[in-house]
Amino acid sequence: MGPLTLAGIERAAHDRLLPEIWDFIEGGSGTERTLAANGKQFGRYALRPRALVDVSACSPALTLLGSELRLPVGIAPMAYHRLIDPEGETATARAAGQAGALLVAGIFASRTLEDIAAAATGPLWLQLYWLRRRDALAALIERAEAAGFAALMLTVDAPRIGRRLRDLRNGFAVPPDIRAVNLDQRLMAASHRATTGSSGIADHAAEQFDPTVTWADLAWIRERSSLPLVLKGILTAEDARRAADHGVDAVVVSNHGGRQLDGALPSLAVLPEVVDALPPHYPVLLDGGVRSGTDIAIALALGARAVLVGRPVLWGLATEGEAGVARVLGLLRDELEHTMALLGRPRLADLDRGALAPWPAADTARA
Repeated sequence: MGPLTLAGIERAAHDRLLPEIWDFIEGGSGTERTLAANGKQFGRYALRPRALVDVSACSPALTLLGSELRLPVGIAPMAYHRLIDPEGETATARAAGQAGALLVAGIFASRTLEDIAAAATGPLWLQLYWLRRRDALAALIERAEAAGFAALMLTVDAPRIGRRLRDLRNGFAVPPDIRAVNLDQRLMAASHRATTGSSGIADHAAEQFDPTVTWADLAWIRERSSLPLVLKGILTAEDARRAADHGVDAVVVSNHGGRQLDGALPSLAVLPEVVDALPPHYPVLLDGGVRSGTDIAIALALGARAVLVGRPVLWGLATEGEAGVARVLGLLRDELEHTMALLGRPRLADLDRGALAPWPAADTARA
């Protein structure tokens, strides 16, 4: 019997990966306060089940920016899947398609956009960082559209990289045989160099990320593509409203998995504020700390249209390759449907804030 929870898959992945690779995918920034808080925030909510509801068929299917999904889950953009498994992003793409989930391919993917698209049977989005070399961004956007990607996701919370102490202690650099193959290798050279007390990831970001970008620059992307534009890294109502005002098609409430500003609010804590600031039915996604189908149900009840899942996908990839990613997504689907049935809410539209209550304080619970 395989692992019955994501925690079991996490333990197996830890045992298989080199310590410096494990630290690279697992680590947060600073004291990792925000990283820890992302998961703990879900425990602040209790569920309010309804009885005598026909739950013989529970459907987690939805439409997101024109794409049909069989569950409200996307694989978050993460770099260098080939660090974890030789097939890398193509294995992840096949598993996502099998599960009916979204895959957001990262700008630093270790397989070509065309190979990822050929392996995929489900919707694909492309994630971008804003590089100083706009010609490189323009070329990626053109290739993504030609390959059939359905949306662009711009990460907006990284004008500089977070201070990731695990990588600094390890002197982490991307191994020479693992490359961000969709970019000119001259742009990526710094990511492969590091010394004690430095990180190739941080050095590369300092060299290539453009910290001057503002809201006005979104027009540059709009001029080059008709694909829907999603902003990832929104943590305030103010920025959510500005995104909508600038014609952005969806936002992702995210603190970068606790890898950027340490001490930033947990993503789930911000979600209601962002949802309430936007027009009804405006797509809001949540990224950060999702580790079960119940977590997904809580996020959807608070107004998220879907969630993004990151590290657990890499745990699955590390343990069983494509089959491991499929196992992660299958567990999340089964747990979500189970939660929906026992909540008495058989459709995603039934998951609203009435399904939740604050978890009782210890004194109240004893009383």
